[in-house]
Amino acid sequence: MTDHYEDIDDNRDRVLPNAKVMGFIASFWLRRKGLLAGTIAFSLLALGFDLATPWAAGRLVDAVAKGPRAIDGVWVAWMVFVGVYLGFSLIRNLAVRFWIPLAARNMREITDEGFERVQAFSADWHADTFAGSTVRRLSRAMWGYDVVSDAVIMWLGPAFLVLIGLSVMMFVRWPIVGLFSAGTVALYVASNLILTSRYARPLNLKSVAFDSRIGGALADSISSNPTVRSFGAEDRESARIGGVTLAWSQAAQKTWTAFTDVWFVQNLILVGLQAGLTGLVIRLWAKGEASAGDVAFAITSFMLMSGYLRNIGDQIRMTQKGLDDVEDAARYAEMSPQVADRPGAPALAGQLGEIAFDHVTFGYKSAEAPLYRDFSLTIAPGEKVALVGATGAGKSTFVKLIQRLYDLDAGRILIDGQDVAAVTQRSLRRAIAVVPQDPALFHRTIAENIAYARPEATRDEIELAARRARAHEFISRLPKGYDTLVGERGVKLSGGERQRAAIARAFLADAPILVLDEATSSLDVETERDVQAAMEELMVGRTTIVIAHRLSTIRHADRILVFEHGRVVEEGRHADLVARGGAYARLHAVAQGTV
Repeated sequence: MTDHYEDIDDNRDRVLPNAKVMGFIASFWLRRKGLLAGTIAFSLLALGFDLATPWAAGRLVDAVAKGPRAIDGVWVAWMVFVGVYLGFSLIRNLAVRFWIPLAARNMREITDEGFERVQAFSADWHADTFAGSTVRRLSRAMWGYDVVSDAVIMWLGPAFLVLIGLSVMMFVRWPIVGLFSAGTVALYVASNLILTSRYARPLNLKSVAFDSRIGGALADSISSNPTVRSFGAEDRESARIGGVTLAWSQAAQKTWTAFTDVWFVQNLILVGLQAGLTGLVIRLWAKGEASAGDVAFAITSFMLMSGYLRNIGDQIRMTQKGLDDVEDAARYAEMSPQVADRPGAPALAGQLGEIAFDHVTFGYKSAEAPLYRDFSLTIAPGEKVALVGATGAGKSTFVKLIQRLYDLDAGRILIDGQDVAAVTQRSLRRAIAVVPQDPALFHRTIAENIAYARPEATRDEIELAARRARAHEFISRLPKGYDTLVGERGVKLSGGERQRAAIARAFLADAPILVLDEATSSLDVETERDVQAAMEELMVGRTTIVIAHRLSTIRHADRILVFEHGRVVEEGRHADLVARGGAYARLHAVAQGTV
């Protein structure tokens, strides 16, 4: 058995360059220029105090070298030394206070906007992508942004300025020492960038992909827990998850080993910096060209530089990991919704509910040929139309195209004379209430689930909708009534209860077009009777499309359409079609058990 936890994004063949991901992150910084400017200004001021630390240490050592007779000068040098560090600490703290609101608001927006993007992607995209993997990518992007932003603004930028400043200070005093310092810093940074991007990053991208796959695999198994239990397959699922986590573990070990290799190279360069910098200054001291304070300056400079360089190494590694974590969100931002509103599209107007297919041609991307070819059909306002036919005949596609879950290859679909492709998708879908075969409820209260169609509805309106859907009685028996949480996807309710909650939601939506998609196919006879009565009331005054395999539920439809391979091969009322002896009559005979 093979694992199928790969999804469309895991198999991508295009990796965004670091510069493009960095540009995506920087676009969020620039949304709050005032906070960014305050952070940078106070960080630069703090750097001035940090750069003064080696100088203050050298002056203190020179003052002490003069002996106790110069005690007043020593205490002044001591106060300057302490004051420099105190000033750095206070001003750095102010910089962070500007940074906190900038980071928090941007992290919120990167998640919100990523979620909005994902919501706008097509039904095909969502069908090809594990929901758990998408959740993992969006949450990981938020923290990846935090890591990169902290590294670049709060650490890498200041570190480079300190290192350059120290090298310039040494070059002015001793050119050979300054050149050695600058050269070592350049070697350290260049080796980090090259090794991290070319050696460690490819391995990190693999471990990131496996991390996403873990999210998809866990969500897939946990959401299907009732099925797992019903087949006693807990051990099998544990083994399957173990296979995914093993692959991640192996990839992560390679990634971490690569970063450890880079860290080892960094330490070797730091040893060279320590030996060269102190050795050169001691040589100058031996020749009488440097004082004891100058040696203290060199030692303090090395300690400061080595701390910043180690931090640079760590931050470069963290930045690369953060960029890889943000990459998916950056890619989403570049992707256009597969089904998009036209610029300036108006809302759908009219409440009649007339539906017209005008020479429609449509095929799924995975199909070799179109399902519909030059298909035309009109449903009058208030008409009750039933769609029947074998699986794959085109019934569900008919409804999806009305909702504009897919764009057409040719032709138009009109609702009340308006092309569905020319109006906003939200207004279009608000005009269509759907009661599916297996309603999926949110893990919220049953009142919230019913009100999802119209969030501003009052409790009285919610209860009225529930009564009309024959749901009020069972809701009243729940532990907290309308405030009872229904569990993920409504698992705490029976199939009939979920169905009636969905019908109540449709009552509250009060849309001119109603779609009943196999709404009673999985119910027992008694529950079906209650649900059928609620649906009959719901149909009144609405254009209704019923998808049904149970032909007994559509006897009173105004018109029955028999689909075969994307074509309507028969249409008429129940009795007329049975008498005609065609495709519908054969389906009816099978349903009656007479063939």
